[in-house]
Amino acid sequence: MSDSTIDIKCIEQLRDIPDLIPVTRNYFENWNIKVFNREQNSCKNYLSPNRRDFYKILFITEGVGLFSLGTRTYHIDKPMILFIHPNEIVSWKNMSDRSAGYYTLFKKRYIDAHPILKSVVDKYQLFTDANKSVICLRENSLNVIDKLFKQMHTEDTIGGALAEDAMMAYIQLIIIESIKNADFPLPDTVNAEFRHIHQFFQLLESKTSEINYNNPVKMKTAKEFADNLSLHPNHLNVLLKKYTGQNVSTHIKNRLLEESKALLLQTDWTLQEIGYCIGFADQPNFSQFFKKNIGVTPNEFRRNYQA
Repeated sequence: MSDSTIDIKCIEQLRDIPDLIPVTRNYFENWNIKVFNREQNSCKNYLSPNRRDFYKILFITEGVGLFSLGTRTYHIDKPMILFIHPNEIVSWKNMSDRSAGYYTLFKKRYIDAHPILKSVVDKYQLFTDANKSVICLRENSLNVIDKLFKQMHTEDTIGGALAEDAMMAYIQLIIIESIKNADFPLPDTVNAEFRHIHQFFQLLESKTSEINYNNPVKMKTAKEFADNLSLHPNHLNVLLKKYTGQNVSTHIKNRLLEESKALLLQTDWTLQEIGYCIGFADQPNFSQFFKKNIGVTPNEFRRNYQA
């Protein structure tokens, strides 16, 4: 194997990421299943360190990229299908101009409300077993899955009273077809530096994903996170700057802002209560922090999305 091939398979470039954890109006729309054509909606470079409220199936027929799922890294250069759990830390580095295939997103709450879909997801463990989450597709399965995604995309585009039921059936068929003749590739080697990055995001997620009034965030500084990872704060900062373009404090701040937005939109808690949950002793300091970084006050943000 040439040195250039080895370099391609190392995650060294994740600097061109716009917003690591953006909150957009679309994110909070009341949808259950969405399907996208990768030729029109290609996967750009991204790093998703925080939890999502949806499962994702990424079906790649053309394109080259570097995909990481937790600490497992895959060089994608052939038809593959990826099953991504909402709680997993993932990243994608696009390495070609050409993208083809589809991806579908479906909400966690939708699975919980539909026992048949949940039973299929649980039975085959493609989303929960890291050894099964990435599958190389043989030609026969590739053609079948491509047709299923095309039909599902048509249902999503046209809509109608039974569109969602049809899409749910297609998701089950895609899962079953993927597992029929599954070829599970071995992950590529992940360097030690990226392993530290993963551990940081995993720790950040664990400290923020379940915060509430009885469990406010307890770690907010770069030193606290570095100490927990047995790293020097300067070293952790250097690693994060190298791989993501942002330092430890910026990632912590962004994550707390993300959680603040979610709490503002998904609860009726007061600003005092939300501020307390994300580590502010009083409401004015929380409001100042929010406005400085978002450009509007928490109340304005809440009203804008409810309008």
